[in-house]
Amino acid sequence: MSYRIVGDWGTSRLRLFRIEAGHVVARVEAAGIGALEDTPEATLRTAIAPWRADGEPQAITLCGMVGSRNGWIEVPYAACPADVAGWAAEAGRIALDGVPVAILAGLACTAPSGGPDVMRGEETQLFGAIARDPVLRTGRHRIALPGTHSKWATIEDGRIVAFQTFFTGELFALLRDRSTLLRAAARSDADPAAEQAGFAHGLTRAGDGDLLLGALFEARSAQLIEGRSPDWAAGYLSGLLIGREIAELAPTAGETVGLIGDPALCDRYARALAARGIDTNLLDGDACVLAGLALMETDR
Repeated sequence: MSYRIVGDWGTSRLRLFRIEAGHVVARVEAAGIGALEDTPEATLRTAIAPWRADGEPQAITLCGMVGSRNGWIEVPYAACPADVAGWAAEAGRIALDGVPVAILAGLACTAPSGGPDVMRGEETQLFGAIARDPVLRTGRHRIALPGTHSKWATIEDGRIVAFQTFFTGELFALLRDRSTLLRAAARSDADPAAEQAGFAHGLTRAGDGDLLLGALFEARSAQLIEGRSPDWAAGYLSGLLIGREIAELAPTAGETVGLIGDPALCDRYARALAARGIDTNLLDGDACVLAGLALMETDR
């Protein structure tokens, strides 16, 4: 059976999909670009060796950090506004043991904040979402991709016209794991109810105004003075940071925001947006990336 391979090769992991007759028939994961113990070529060879045992793939298409300066080959960013044709034309071309490999370009823009911004991998999900939903091909839409570096993209008539990156996820991880904010109380068994209560309080604090730096310390002082648990404090930090991210964007009440990403994290964003009267539409991340990678088939 002839097949092709598509994959999303990010910083933390590589996800590969074997496609036969338009369907995913197998999946495999391997190390991300930021955790390689060998070259990208060797890592890819090892990951797909079982598939190659019954024949070579027709082609391989990859998106994500594999095309970054620290990846396999550096693929320049395509400029926004970007449509599918312009983005696909910027793909890098290479071969693995004679098998053609396409490495998709990222996107660059001037963010609404006025500074330069970039993405790699998220654009594939966005174009995949557009391909899957005809509604996104006309008019103006906003889609958020929560994650380590959350992206908020504006789509107009099927083109990605601009986006803004937020450091929210990485900042939360740094504050949770490396700061003094969660060291005020002894750890105990996980308490989801306390974590959720802390998240709700963080959202409330985020809506009080531009108080991020001062409000951060409440994660520590509430443990010392009010007896709050570390789980409550972690939830509070999450709610505060996500809430401030959304406040900076100031989406309009009544607007519907698409969400692509981990369902649990997207649920947090949905709750934060609902508190501002904003509806959300959860989009399947795997389905979007597969649809985006499939767009390259028309470009071969």
